[in-house]
Amino acid sequence: MKHSRPHDLADIEALAAEIFASIPEDLRRRCGNVVFRVEECPDEETKQELNLESPYEILGLYRGVSLDDKSVSETPQDVDMIFLYRAPLLDCWCETEGGLSHLIRHVLIHEIGHHFGFSDADMERIEAEAES
Repeated sequence: MKHSRPHDLADIEALAAEIFASIPEDLRRRCGNVVFRVEECPDEETKQELNLESPYEILGLYRGVSLDDKSVSETPQDVDMIFLYRAPLLDCWCETEGGLSHLIRHVLIHEIGHHFGFSDADMERIEAEAES
């Protein structure tokens, strides 16, 4: 496959879909109707909201109400979304030894963790336990 630019948005989206399909079915099913979007970089509103000095400070983002905060009686106001940011992902990938799929899998699982209500500290602990 020849690209006018390396790994365009559609390539990252296809990789993310492939990776999501490889996640155990019980976890995928619990993700419900989470929408995945690939964008070049975080938008201005996101950069301001998160106090980012650079759009390259963030690889992905979960937006929504985590499962632990959802009420069965409430009507959802917005769709839960996981954003992956192409340019920061490629920049990070160039600086690491792992493959792009490995990096996207890590970010995707991290953002799914937020959907389940895990904090960054929870996920760091889980990853450290899994590695030992």
